[in-house]
Amino acid sequence: MDFEKAKARAEELSKELKYHNNRYYNQDEPEISDYEYDMLLRELEQIEDEFPNLIKEDSPTQRVGGERAEKFSPVEHIVPMESLHDSFSFEELRDFDRKVRDVVNNPAYVVEPKFDGLSVSAEYRNGIFVRGSTRGDGRVGEDITNNLKTIKSLPHRLSKPVDYLEVRGEVYMSNESFLNLLKYQEEHEEKPSKNPRNAAAGSLRQKDSKITAQRNLDIFVFNIQQIEGVELDGHKQSIDFLAELGFPTAPFYNKFNNIEDVIKEIEHIGNTRGDFDFPIDGAVVKVDSFSDREELGSTAKFPRWAEAYKYPPEEKETVLRDVEINVGRTGVLTPTGIFDPILLAGTTVSRATLHNEDFIKEKDIRIGDKVILRKAGEIIPEVVSLKERGENTVPFEMPKTCPSCGSPVSREEGDAAVRCTNTACPAQLMRNLIHFVSRNAMDIDGLGPAVLEMLVSNDLVKSPVDLYKLKSEDISSLERMGEQSAANILNAVEKSKQNDLSRLVTGLGIRLVGQKAAKLLCDKFNTIDDLMKADIDSIVEIDGIGSVMAQSVVQYFALPKTAEMIDEFRALGLKLTEPVAEKKNDIFKGKTFVLTGTLPTLKRSQAAKIIEDNGGKVSSSVSKKTDYVLAGEEAGSKLVKAQNLGITIISEEDLFEMVK
Repeated sequence: MDFEKAKARAEELSKELKYHNNRYYNQDEPEISDYEYDMLLRELEQIEDEFPNLIKEDSPTQRVGGERAEKFSPVEHIVPMESLHDSFSFEELRDFDRKVRDVVNNPAYVVEPKFDGLSVSAEYRNGIFVRGSTRGDGRVGEDITNNLKTIKSLPHRLSKPVDYLEVRGEVYMSNESFLNLLKYQEEHEEKPSKNPRNAAAGSLRQKDSKITAQRNLDIFVFNIQQIEGVELDGHKQSIDFLAELGFPTAPFYNKFNNIEDVIKEIEHIGNTRGDFDFPIDGAVVKVDSFSDREELGSTAKFPRWAEAYKYPPEEKETVLRDVEINVGRTGVLTPTGIFDPILLAGTTVSRATLHNEDFIKEKDIRIGDKVILRKAGEIIPEVVSLKERGENTVPFEMPKTCPSCGSPVSREEGDAAVRCTNTACPAQLMRNLIHFVSRNAMDIDGLGPAVLEMLVSNDLVKSPVDLYKLKSEDISSLERMGEQSAANILNAVEKSKQNDLSRLVTGLGIRLVGQKAAKLLCDKFNTIDDLMKADIDSIVEIDGIGSVMAQSVVQYFALPKTAEMIDEFRALGLKLTEPVAEKKNDIFKGKTFVLTGTLPTLKRSQAAKIIEDNGGKVSSSVSKKTDYVLAGEEAGSKLVKAQNLGITIISEEDLFEMVK
């Protein structure tokens, strides 16, 4: 490749890698597999090795991909949290060994699993946990102290006091927790997480630590970044010491004196990784001696004393034998492929989601075809491609009627989903009920999935309305239920009648309408009657609701069964009104504010309420339509953009004066 072609390709790769870095590190929504990303990065590295003049400071080969999110305070890492150079063959590991031996004599190596999670720092003073942060770009991360405190396995107090200690660990979501999360997302028809790593990263970077606590995250601590008051000579000794202090360390980390034994260990880990309940994507080889590490040093991005070996994604061939159709809470028909069982990444796989009609047509797969399967993030089976066309196969067609109730199905223009048109479809009932009684909806304590299942199977409940017709003897006669349990449930059901209308609208499960949209609708139309009469034009006037959601609302309330259900709710005494939000005045009417940074006395939510109570609107992004930016300490890119656009910048004190 000549210089000009290399330059053009390097620029193309750099742009593509930066895009995928942002998707992976900052949005936790990758579009390509880790392996595909690694291959792009490797190609750029090879070009830069051949043409060093093409290396730029901001090249993806020279820096960690993450950036600090503005919603968290910055934390500067005194000891940089470096990433590792990747190897994809054993010959590359041998090359790493040769480079190490060129500098130090007779190195010993420690081999440990490479966890697939989110890298974090945890700091302790006098044995007490004082701060936690993400890696960020390796030099500046995000303060996530409260979120790390929700991880039960991370000690808040060490078994013995250490003057100062900073450790590095990997926060992860176990396979079991990830599958439970997928089940919850499926039942609530939320966008499913792609793999445990992204689920863990998204959970850990929640602004509300209560959400993080619900995700059952865990951590392995694998490195000492800084320590005062204790002298340690090597990596294995340091991990043993961390275990003594009470940290969860890797379940195995073995020491070897030559690279061939290292390779055997890596092969062993790869062959058994399907047995672990935590995600790994490789193994890490580290020089054990700290004095040897000092001699070896680091490049701009990687330590020269460590190397990561990445396992290639395992792919296998199998035959698609059937397609099973499942019906979700909002009536979506989801196809699931049934395959000849194969052993993939340590487990037997015979099923994989086919997502929707478009996915099947795009892959052009048919019953009887031989296909290639792999596991995304080593957890979720997915179809990669068609391998071989089966004999006499025909293109797959989604059913024209619902497999559960026989009602016609429909597919709206621009929507990939095929839906059952019958809102009373039995397949939707359980998921509808679970959603209806959930905390964000009617919040009926005691009516968990198991109890609801018994009520449905005994023909006691056929719609949410029937929950308000239950009698004590209906519940107490169920297995493992008694009079006290019945009384508690009936009290919770009765209490829910006083919920505001927005909770009921959330519980109805209208397609595309969640808790926030339900609140917006009910603030605009304060009664159920006004909401049922609303047309698309009046609904789209609400800031935050678009035409597709408005159409979904109008269609739902136009159904005769919906009107019947609302009439029954009315007769049963449910509250069908929303409290009118009291506006102090309209001094901010027509004005849009953006909030950034840390305010002196107010939380952002409190400042937003003041603005909204006075007729203003709060937006999350700065644009030419923004009137004011309310800026506090450590305001970031939003402040810079506002200054460039000439938008008025105000302080918390200015806001108070404006309200006066």
